[in-house]
Amino acid sequence: MLVLLPPSETKAVGGDGPPLDLDALTAPELNPTRELLVTALEKLATDVPASLAALGLSERQVGEVERNAELRVSPTAPALRRYTGVLYEALGAHAFTRAQRARADRRLAVASALFGIVRAGDPIPAYRLSGGTVLPGLGGLRPIWRAGLSATLSTVDDLVLDLRSGPYAGLAEVPHAVTVRVVTEDGAGRRLTVSHFNKAHKGRLAAALATGPREPSGLRGVLTIAAAAGITLERTGPRSLDLIAS
Repeated sequence: MLVLLPPSETKAVGGDGPPLDLDALTAPELNPTRELLVTALEKLATDVPASLAALGLSERQVGEVERNAELRVSPTAPALRRYTGVLYEALGAHAFTRAQRARADRRLAVASALFGIVRAGDPIPAYRLSGGTVLPGLGGLRPIWRAGLSATLSTVDDLVLDLRSGPYAGLAEVPHAVTVRVVTEDGAGRRLTVSHFNKAHKGRLAAALATGPREPSGLRGVLTIAAAAGITLERTGPRSLDLIAS
């Protein structure tokens, strides 16, 4: 099983790993695109106003530009420690046991605008690049990533649970993946998409699936694990699930 997570805009700074080595990342066939984007961000970082504009940042966030300037020399950290925010707080990877961390390293991956896809334990630096960014001289990221990343993800033979958000789902297709929608039910039984707590619910689901001793091979197993964790999942189609938030 592979649980495909969205990244976070915010990243933990620092780390105790060596500088970025693209060959140390999952899916080395993506390295030419990774190299292209790392180089583009480094070049863009030499022009702070242009960086702020392209990345959608305010002047108070100039530190994000500085991190992009140091992509090749700053320390790295495993992806699950690098990404922060609501989903990753709910995931709670900092509290995993050694055995749970080993399972998570096998079962979790993160979609990335800069690296395409990274496994939970892949060593990456802090950076700033969003899925919807348009880079000067390169354009939008979707045409840059779509063919190569889709080809990589299509080779995953395991069950793929796709928890990516819209901008990252748009970077590559995973035709055989199972998607999850977080919803609530109103008094009339109508289901409404959850926005505010969407990430927290997905983080808790990912934690249950990543750390359990048994790895599900199909949707029935996913539903069983979710139920044991107090999460209500309902199958709504051959490759779609609703997570019903209470």
